[in-house]
Amino acid sequence: MGREGKAGKRERKKHYLDYSLLLIVFFLLCFGLVVLYSTSAYNGQVKFGDPGYYLKKQLLADVLGIAVMALVACFSYRFWRYFWLVAYLAGIGLCTLVLFIGDEVNGAKRWLDLGFTSFQPSEAAKLAIIIFLATIISQMPKEIGKFSALVKVMVLVAPMAGIVAIENLSTAIIIMGIAISLVFVASPKYMQFFVMGGAVIAAGAVFVLGVSYRMERFLIWQHPEKYEKGYQTLQALYAIGSGGLFGKGLGAGMQKLGFVPEAQNDMIFSIICEELGLFGAICVILLFAILIWRFMVIASNAQDLYGALLVTGVMAHISIQVILNIAVVSNSIPNTGISLPFISYGGTSVLFLMAEIGMALGVSRGIPLEE
Repeated sequence: MGREGKAGKRERKKHYLDYSLLLIVFFLLCFGLVVLYSTSAYNGQVKFGDPGYYLKKQLLADVLGIAVMALVACFSYRFWRYFWLVAYLAGIGLCTLVLFIGDEVNGAKRWLDLGFTSFQPSEAAKLAIIIFLATIISQMPKEIGKFSALVKVMVLVAPMAGIVAIENLSTAIIIMGIAISLVFVASPKYMQFFVMGGAVIAAGAVFVLGVSYRMERFLIWQHPEKYEKGYQTLQALYAIGSGGLFGKGLGAGMQKLGFVPEAQNDMIFSIICEELGLFGAICVILLFAILIWRFMVIASNAQDLYGALLVTGVMAHISIQVILNIAVVSNSIPNTGISLPFISYGGTSVLFLMAEIGMALGVSRGIPLEE
């Protein structure tokens, strides 16, 4: 009986899950549904005659996302290292395909029409680059401190980031941010991190300033009141400013009534500020901060470098996307068109985000509990 008891304890240790991470994610999903309905009811009624149109579609995506998360979490996280090449090629292939046969919305080709729904390949590219880089870097732990290894990582990431950047600069920034974060975690030399970061910033500046419409976004960012395309940014700032400390109350916001275009998407944080005020906005930011902290705990206690890199990639993706979204809404950076994780409307986004959460949970399952 004594041996069986010890074996049982060892078995339970292997199946440990970070329940606090699960709780935060579920709370963000539920909060997102409430805010989404408040934000999208007007648009749903005007466009589709159904105020719950966006809520129903997002609820279905959330349920499917939870199922995907549970399925991914059941696998050992080491399982994904066998698909690094498939993930990389599939990511590049899908992002290239969308340039030729993708549906154009608001002047950008970002979606593939699957008949019954639309699919955004750039979301798959984020997950693909995490699996790919985690595998590559974990296979050369001793070499990652060398400059040649840094160049190798940059060369491998550049094709996917370059293809994505043609129609979706914000996702390309996230992909490069993930790469920089993984190099930072794996490399014992911090100078590599600064070199890589500087190279990405320089390349990004050339990419933005070298194209007229991207340069126009930079000018709109500086003076949104002088340009017709600055209308969305101005309305978002009005929403943020009118919210005050505690907001107008959930559902009582005015800017979502046609003033902020597609408020349920990229600009949903401005409606949170208007209806829940500074207090609500800080609470949302704190939730994401706690989520990032749980990722850090899992990564620092992972059984091997590969597991730590997987979780670091997920952490980098979500944290960078949150920062970029809030920065865009507050006009701290030029408008790049990026959603707020777990809260903005978007089925493809939540499905791949939940798959990443599943991978992080898979890594946490391997962390032994201390008695």
